[in-house]
Amino acid sequence: MASPALPGAVHDLAAARHHRIPDLLARHGIAAYGDAAYQGAGPHIAVPFRRWPRRLSRNQRIVNRSQARNRALGERAVAILKCWRLLAKLRCCPHRATAIIAAIRVLQTIEEQPQRG
Repeated sequence: MASPALPGAVHDLAAARHHRIPDLLARHGIAAYGDAAYQGAGPHIAVPFRRWPRRLSRNQRIVNRSQARNRALGERAVAILKCWRLLAKLRCCPHRATAIIAAIRVLQTIEEQPQRG
């Protein structure tokens, strides 16, 4: 699912808060994984341990690796979406961009389905 686009360069956490994602996760008791950009998003969004100012313990590195594996599917989906060159040159209303991304998701799903025959 793609959330409605926001105009301009909006930080990931600001966009999530605009769409009330941290609040909805907390209300429904759903846990989620986020990258380092979601530091301070709330207790229901697990973020990696930070390396700075000290080195991470072995257990912290294991937790970070596990979270990265769990986020990999979502990261892959974003990478596939970025491969569509149309999005790099898109100069239209953000609301139209949301519809275009939804259409790309449909095309990508059709392309990935095994061929019958």
